[in-house]
Amino acid sequence: MVLRPTGFFQRTFTDIGFRFSQEDFLLKLPVVMLSSVSDLLTYIDEKQLTPEFGGTLEYCHSEWVIFRTAIESFALTVKEIAQMLQSFGMELAETELPDDAYSIERILALRTEKYYQLKEDITTVTKEGNMLLCSLEEPDMDEPDKEEPQERSGDWETVNRLLAQLHEMEIAFDGFWEKHQLKMEQYLQLWKFEQHFQELSKAIEFLMEKQREVPDTGDNVSQVKQRVLDLENLNKMAQELTGKAQVVILHGHQLATNHHYALNLICQQCNELRHHSDILLEEIKRKHNQLQRTLDLLTSLQQALECCDEGAYLLANQQMDKCQSREGAQKALQDIENFLESSSLHLYADPQTLYSDFEPILTPELKARIQMVQMKLENVRSMFENRQACFKKLADKQARPVQLVAPRPENPPRSKSPLFSPKHGNLLLKLRHSEMFIRYRWGRWNENGYVINELIETERVYVEELFTILMGYRAEMDNPTMAFLLPPPLQNRKDVLFGNMPEIYDFHNKIFLHHLESCVEAPEKVGYCFLERREDFQMYEKYCQNKPRSEYLWRQCAESLFFQECQRKLEHKLALDSYLLKPVQRLTKYQLLLKELLKYSTSCEGVQELQEALVAMLDLLKSVNDSMHQISITGYDGDIGELGKVLMQGSFSVWTGHRKGPTKMKDLARFKPMQRHLFLYEKALVFCKKREDHGDSHDKSSSYSFKHFLKMSAVGITENVKGDHRKFEIWYSGREEVYVVQVCFAFVRIFLFLKPDHWLHQASYWQLCEQDAGLEGPSFGLIP
Repeated sequence: MVLRPTGFFQRTFTDIGFRFSQEDFLLKLPVVMLSSVSDLLTYIDEKQLTPEFGGTLEYCHSEWVIFRTAIESFALTVKEIAQMLQSFGMELAETELPDDAYSIERILALRTEKYYQLKEDITTVTKEGNMLLCSLEEPDMDEPDKEEPQERSGDWETVNRLLAQLHEMEIAFDGFWEKHQLKMEQYLQLWKFEQHFQELSKAIEFLMEKQREVPDTGDNVSQVKQRVLDLENLNKMAQELTGKAQVVILHGHQLATNHHYALNLICQQCNELRHHSDILLEEIKRKHNQLQRTLDLLTSLQQALECCDEGAYLLANQQMDKCQSREGAQKALQDIENFLESSSLHLYADPQTLYSDFEPILTPELKARIQMVQMKLENVRSMFENRQACFKKLADKQARPVQLVAPRPENPPRSKSPLFSPKHGNLLLKLRHSEMFIRYRWGRWNENGYVINELIETERVYVEELFTILMGYRAEMDNPTMAFLLPPPLQNRKDVLFGNMPEIYDFHNKIFLHHLESCVEAPEKVGYCFLERREDFQMYEKYCQNKPRSEYLWRQCAESLFFQECQRKLEHKLALDSYLLKPVQRLTKYQLLLKELLKYSTSCEGVQELQEALVAMLDLLKSVNDSMHQISITGYDGDIGELGKVLMQGSFSVWTGHRKGPTKMKDLARFKPMQRHLFLYEKALVFCKKREDHGDSHDKSSSYSFKHFLKMSAVGITENVKGDHRKFEIWYSGREEVYVVQVCFAFVRIFLFLKPDHWLHQASYWQLCEQDAGLEGPSFGLIP
């Protein structure tokens, strides 16, 4: 609708323009030309027009502007609220959560604060919208006659729609926040649960590692007791830790009951925590039980060892001179029987019972400990049996007057028994009384009885001394309580220090001593005892060959605290090296005692066996002596064992020549003789040079540097060299090499008898020595 212009020109231009463009206007929009404003009433209801246009619609422009501004402002606020909620939701969804509880709690607090701030903003906007809606109250349909502006109803709908949108956003936001808050709280709960789980798992693993470090066995009572105490302390800590684990497991079950989003993980960790706790407690309990059983076994073994020491103390404390009477023997026998009765539980313990009772806990070390204790028990029982047999014979003999005779000159006093403080007593008195008893049993008085008695009694002392050394020194090298005193050179070297002494001890204790004791009733069997066990005595050769190594090791460690402590316990006045010589000394003692027996047994039965036994022991001494020198040969290229057995050896003056024809003494006198040590083997004659290693008195030793050897199949002999009957000549390969040797008569005689097709028995050497040089026994080497 267009009001016509009032001016002439304006109206003229308008009509012309309208006329030309009427078709375009009609196509797009119908146009009504009005002459005046009042013409509007023809087309528009007066209720839709304000009074200035002739209508009745009441309209205040300033009020309309206020409402329109308020509605637009409310719509913009609702839009901003929506954007804030969207931004906050994206922040909640995309922000990564930290790894510590404090940061998580702080973020949760900040987000909660922001949530309540947004809620407050929504509440404020809702109140504003409600106020605006009240201002735009919809017309009351019950009063249709009341005229209300229709324009306001459209604004009311707009505001009401915005309020509905705002309410929906608030509901959605509350739901989102509730889920997010629950997840955040569960995340925090899970984090704390996992922290407790990790701490307890590490603590359990730490205790598990600690209990692994505690061995389930031990070497001695004190060590096992300490380990049992350590396990008990670990068990206390494990019990406390298990209680904490139960609290964490209970917390995990509560989280699972509340439908935590990490339900499977929580249940898995609860089961894992319970499993590890159970394993820890079970392992500590198992190890504690095993250690307790080990303690019981070691206590039993220790009591058995103490019983052995008490028994040996009892035997050593018995004064043999007071036991020669019938009453004294009965009293001593009663003391022994009382001890055996009170100690039978340990002294006669069955090893099979120990093996069966403690089989689950037995280690190779414990088995070796049981065997060692059993060996000691057997030895002590054997000592008691021997002593009982002796006392029973004394107690059962018929009392009758005995004519006393003057005793033989006494030997130098023996050293005290090396094991216990109360020693054996006066050995000479014991020998004297035993001698009278033996002579009484034989029905004659002769010197033979004294020698046999000395042989038996010294054999018993020798066995006890070997036992003392093996138990007091060798066994202590395996004692864990003494390990800190053991010097490094001795570690795992007991077989070097003691050689085959255990083998020698077993032979004498279990076999040879019993054979000799049987000779009390049959003295003619003494020689047979030696001959029957002639092969067994070869073990002494191995012991003597090891002696240089043993002495070298001893010199390295002689001042160690280990040997001092062992010597203190044994109450020895002499050091160990003195006792390591006992086997060597005993070996030389046999041939002296056999000679004594032969001297007083010329018309007795068994003389032939005694003579053969003496020859055998001398043969053994020579063999041992020769082997001792042989092992010191250096520089020989090849296996010296292929040359056969050593027949003899010694040091000589040697002149050498390399021309054919007789050697004249005036020519030999021009040359200084060489000092050589000759070894006569079955297949060769070996020339060596003796070398002394000059050190202190302890470190001085000899060795033999190999120089030359002659095959016996090509050796020739000239018995005497003219001008000197002390020399003889050895020539080789048709006198291409000639050696003039100055030697003792005995060696000359032996050498002359040695031909490639005829070998003299070794024992004949000693007989020739006695005949030609007045020698008795070995005159050189390590054995005096």
